[in-house]
Amino acid sequence: MRKALVTPPWTARDRDRLVHAFAITLIGWFLAATVSAWLGAYHATPGTMPTIQYALLTPIIIGAWLIWRSPTVGLIIDAIPQQWLVGFQIFRILGGIFLVLYAIGKMPGVFAWPAGIGDLLVGALAPVVAIAYARAPRVNVDLVLWWNILGLLDLIVALATGVGSSPSAIQVTAFDQPNELISMFPLVLVPAFLVPLWILLHIASLTKLRRDVAFHKKPHGVAISRM
Repeated sequence: MRKALVTPPWTARDRDRLVHAFAITLIGWFLAATVSAWLGAYHATPGTMPTIQYALLTPIIIGAWLIWRSPTVGLIIDAIPQQWLVGFQIFRILGGIFLVLYAIGKMPGVFAWPAGIGDLLVGALAPVVAIAYARAPRVNVDLVLWWNILGLLDLIVALATGVGSSPSAIQVTAFDQPNELISMFPLVLVPAFLVPLWILLHIASLTKLRRDVAFHKKPHGVAISRM
């Protein structure tokens, strides 16, 4: 982030202040999610309503509002290269752990297969899309758009199958093998921290893409209304 803020209007003092604020916010968010998860705040049990939605939706709502409404956050997104926002999601390949847990009988396939394969695909494509955009940004606008859509769809499917297969009052599938691990520490940090982080990165990427398209007035590819 510090490297992205080397041009005006950012001064050295501004960079230090923003980097420190960002680090404190991210670390504080992670620690809050970790402590809550360790205390069992998101543990799902049969017949009760799930609580994971609070950890999931709160940072998404706050983060999305800041991305869309905060001038400072908008300037930061403008400064960060698009390929960084895309390439960072290579870590989505860690979702392959769901397939490992399914293989050893610890997780239902109704969740593990779509979530695991989706994360592997999105994570593997992240550096490819990032490099392609860095080499020819105007040519590869559509590529970034569709990769973001794929990434968001993967997360939506994973959340739907995760909630639907976990033991709770709204469980609809996997009754023979409930998805208990996804609501237990440490795996619950995936929906409590990583999923909202990935979603906010997608929102930031799409927001930047829309602004770049508007700035360059690209005559072909993605129309502004589609963003």
